[in-house]
Amino acid sequence: MKPVKEGKVREIYDNGDSLIMVATDRISCFDVILNNTVTKKGTVLTQMSKFWFDFTKDILPNHMLSVDTKDMPADFQNENFQGKSMKVKKLNMLPIECIVRGYITGSGWASYKENGTVCGITLPEGLKESDKLPEPIYTPSTKAEIGDHDENISFEQSIAHLEKYFPGKGEELATKLRDNTIALYKKCADYAAEKGIIIADTKFEFGLDEEGNMVIGDEMLTPDSSRFWPADTYEPGHGQPSFDKQFARDWLKANEGHDWTLPQEIVDKTIEKYLQAYKLLTGENL
Repeated sequence: MKPVKEGKVREIYDNGDSLIMVATDRISCFDVILNNTVTKKGTVLTQMSKFWFDFTKDILPNHMLSVDTKDMPADFQNENFQGKSMKVKKLNMLPIECIVRGYITGSGWASYKENGTVCGITLPEGLKESDKLPEPIYTPSTKAEIGDHDENISFEQSIAHLEKYFPGKGEELATKLRDNTIALYKKCADYAAEKGIIIADTKFEFGLDEEGNMVIGDEMLTPDSSRFWPADTYEPGHGQPSFDKQFARDWLKANEGHDWTLPQEIVDKTIEKYLQAYKLLTGENL
């Protein structure tokens, strides 16, 4: 089988009435696919998404049907796909990346330093880098094609963007996206905090099923889509060490002429971080 869609990390295969979503061991930073592969990374992404999908089904249904390759076509019943593949429902995906920030960091911190706002939201004065925000904020963006950058937009712009695709439903869908995003983040961030991990920010993607119900799609709260910080060393006022690919991003930023290739030592440390986060959050070794 050939993928019908290939993202920076994921490959999507059409399985008739369902899709097979495979998380590869590719790694992307700054919207560029790096030349390295990171062994076991795809397994971490798929199994961590499964954990969170199960954990949040009381808030909203999700697209997961099975992570057992025995439930998939014969092409997937081998070790190349074992652990990395998820059979999912087909959804009409909504064209918004739903980003929620509980702490001020990254591009949000850069924007705040410039004018005291993040995506048009005015924040309290005097915040330090990595400070916890009084309440999580919802900062949506448009979804870019591979090679392009996602564009941060305001809540009002998200209404107009959705209205183009779903006439007469822009405001209703935008409101549901915002409310579901914040509800999911709060539940999962509270849980993670008990396990020693701060979820500084994350992104969700949602779609509509055949009945028009909103459903969580794509991945969920993985080290690829989130910033995970160790709670025991958290200290506002500077950037934080992390369990995610920030480690790889930092190396790329510090080393010019890298040609989008990481040294093996950085690759090894990156997967070590991913596996550590998985164990802390799920209580299991992968």
